[in-house]
Amino acid sequence: MADSVIAITLRLILSGAVIFALLIFSFGTAAAVASKGDGFGTLVLADFSAIRFTIWQALVSAILSVCLAIPVSRALWRQSFFGRRALITLLGAPFILPVLVGVLGLLAVFGRSGWISELLLFFGLGRISIYGAFGVILAHVFFNLPLATRLLLQGWSAVPGERFRVADSLGSNSWAKFLLIEWPMLRGAIPGAFVLIFLLCLTSFTVALAVGGGPKGTTIELAIYQAFRFDFDLGKAASLATVQFGICVTVAFLACVVPLPKLGGIGLDRLVLQFDAWKHRKLDLIWISGAAVFLILPLAAILFRGLGNILTLPGQVLTASITSLLIALISTAVCICLALVLSLSLAYSRLNTQKIAEGISILGLSTSPLVVGTGLFLMIFPFVHPASLAIPVTAFVNAMMAMPFVLRVLMPAVREIYNDYLHLRLSLNMGRGVWLMRIVFPRLRRPIGFSVGLVAALSMGDFGVIALFSDPELQTLPLMLYRLMGAYRMDQAAAVAVVLVAQSLFLFWIFDQGGRRHSIS
Repeated sequence: MADSVIAITLRLILSGAVIFALLIFSFGTAAAVASKGDGFGTLVLADFSAIRFTIWQALVSAILSVCLAIPVSRALWRQSFFGRRALITLLGAPFILPVLVGVLGLLAVFGRSGWISELLLFFGLGRISIYGAFGVILAHVFFNLPLATRLLLQGWSAVPGERFRVADSLGSNSWAKFLLIEWPMLRGAIPGAFVLIFLLCLTSFTVALAVGGGPKGTTIELAIYQAFRFDFDLGKAASLATVQFGICVTVAFLACVVPLPKLGGIGLDRLVLQFDAWKHRKLDLIWISGAAVFLILPLAAILFRGLGNILTLPGQVLTASITSLLIALISTAVCICLALVLSLSLAYSRLNTQKIAEGISILGLSTSPLVVGTGLFLMIFPFVHPASLAIPVTAFVNAMMAMPFVLRVLMPAVREIYNDYLHLRLSLNMGRGVWLMRIVFPRLRRPIGFSVGLVAALSMGDFGVIALFSDPELQTLPLMLYRLMGAYRMDQAAAVAVVLVAQSLFLFWIFDQGGRRHSIS
């Protein structure tokens, strides 16, 4: 009995400590920012313009991403062709692709010296400029179109095939099937996808820093960075960060209010056979080819330009690689440990308690990295120079930002293990150590491996908080890439991008495969 009480107390303490850390990460840093703010009266006309532009570009980017994803996902669902699975897998690549690498690829294709401009110049037309609102929206669509496509594709795949068979037997045309079967699914799936992408575009910093700027292309995040790095106006930065946090929390609340879509239904899980798919093959091919070219061309441009210049890279690339790898490994270790502690501590709890803990972790998605960085800067500044803590602070923020994704993977897996095997432990009077080492962890190898790879890849390419805390002597691969882009040394920047992508994908692959190997589940 005493051992049971101690175990329950220990679980409560551990889960409470992790939840407290998550609350400090979100609300604590926001409170630190708000306490240093000088109020909205200090904001000038340019700041309000940045607020309007942030909301406008996020709205336009989300609308374009979702609207384009509807025909693309429908075409992928409706047609069967060689390489379909590979293309669907490729749609997940932009999620772990370092943002600066994607931006550099877009510059190589759509920039003033890019392939599109050269083609237009060949036909006697003028060059196009990617900087400003056009570049910000283009980059956001590039990163979020695959996400929206994957979300909607899951919705279409979940619709029972029997519904389409009944519609075909009744002689329904394509328009009738869309209105009666497909549109109800879209009506439930689109709001959630739209709100998620809108939130991601609101808190996007790297895109605005790389291709934004100027009076008409400055976001709140970029304004915070400028107030911090160039003016060192902590009051103004805090006021802008408070506005950003308020907007993000409002959108996150709307995301919680939006009901989860009822994507599927009762069926026999049979393959959907679209008897009229051949009628739409040409149109579907156009949508699929266009999306594939839009996603693959920038990556191909990076490889084409970067591979031939890797040998010209300076020796600092090795130091930058080691620093980035160190930050990634620290972030991964912190994130996985906290996520495992929370998941295992709440395994005995009711489902509602686990949902609350998972909901608290989602606050990381609604919290801007720059707002968190600003809050941590204000907390640390009175005691020590923040630049001396750039690596641990960046690693901690990266870990917390990845927590929602990791918990979404680990919590259901842990819950399933406890539901299936807890009676075995009780019947055998199995000790806690044997239970974890023989039953739990072997069945968690696959989700842990995937989570470790995901956090490591995301942390390798992060360029958020490190931009606030870094000094000129600190080098990470994203920092080095940004500085080379700022110096217009695009060939070397492309080479650094290739190195960064290779390391990010290698980390994801090695950990994911390590989790799959010898896994029980």
